[in-house]
Amino acid sequence: MTSQLKSKKSRWHFGKEEVTGNLFILPYVLAFLTFIVIPVAMGMLLSLTTFDLLSRPTWAGLDNYISLFTTDDIFMQNVIPNTVTFALIVGPVGYMLGFFLAWLLAQVAPKIRTVLALVIYSPSMTAGVAMAVMWRIIFSGDAKGYLNAILLNLDIIQQPIQWLTNPAYLMIIMIIVTLWSSMGIGFLAMLAGVLNIDQTLYEAAYVDGMKNKFQEIFFITIPSMKPQMLFGAVMSLVATFNAGSIGVQLSGQNPTPQNAGQLIVTHIDDYGFIRYDMGYAAAVSVILLILVYLFSRVAFKLFGERD
Repeated sequence: MTSQLKSKKSRWHFGKEEVTGNLFILPYVLAFLTFIVIPVAMGMLLSLTTFDLLSRPTWAGLDNYISLFTTDDIFMQNVIPNTVTFALIVGPVGYMLGFFLAWLLAQVAPKIRTVLALVIYSPSMTAGVAMAVMWRIIFSGDAKGYLNAILLNLDIIQQPIQWLTNPAYLMIIMIIVTLWSSMGIGFLAMLAGVLNIDQTLYEAAYVDGMKNKFQEIFFITIPSMKPQMLFGAVMSLVATFNAGSIGVQLSGQNPTPQNAGQLIVTHIDDYGFIRYDMGYAAAVSVILLILVYLFSRVAFKLFGERD
């Protein structure tokens, strides 16, 4: 009888702890459902309709997706190549640059490290519009623009260059600006990861025959901070695909000049907030979601734990 009472008491005690734990995570679950799951589900549903914000949505089935891949020449000829080029340069380069800067900062004194980390991180805190205004001054198309003024004074050019409206330069400038502001939370996570590695691992490795810093990075540093590397990779992916509007902010046009800076996010803004074709914009958003998911799976394959 006593053992049965203890058993019932332990089961009740476990249930109480479980309820308490569920109550703690309930706010996160509600926020996740409200701001992630429901909007994504509504966006997928909306992508199957024709909706202009004025009349009620009408069912269109897969028409938006068929049009996207068969009749939308801008999407196939400009948006997809531009997005792939932008992502393949900004994503890996920004990610490797973030890791390299984090590793360099770990080698300096703590006080200097704090100041330098703040300096490197601060561009990522700048609002997109404010950041674009600063860079538009640098790349201004008149003789007073900083870059034009320098080149004119050095007699490298004879007349000002329209940097932000010339399709030959816009994508390059977009990549430069995005890389400059890409040292965000992922960079801080990698810095924390490097600083928390057990230093005895390095000592043991050098005793076993490790000879230089490159071996130290590839055999000790990176394997010891895989969670931070994974987090940095995912944040870099999300930031890269969300940075598409920088072309519009720099050029002041949507679509961008000759669609030279037209990325998938810009295409969504064009159809959603200029043409008010919300169903079509939602279809493009679903394609963006799939792209982010596929690239995230690659990151998990590279840095996820296999245990």
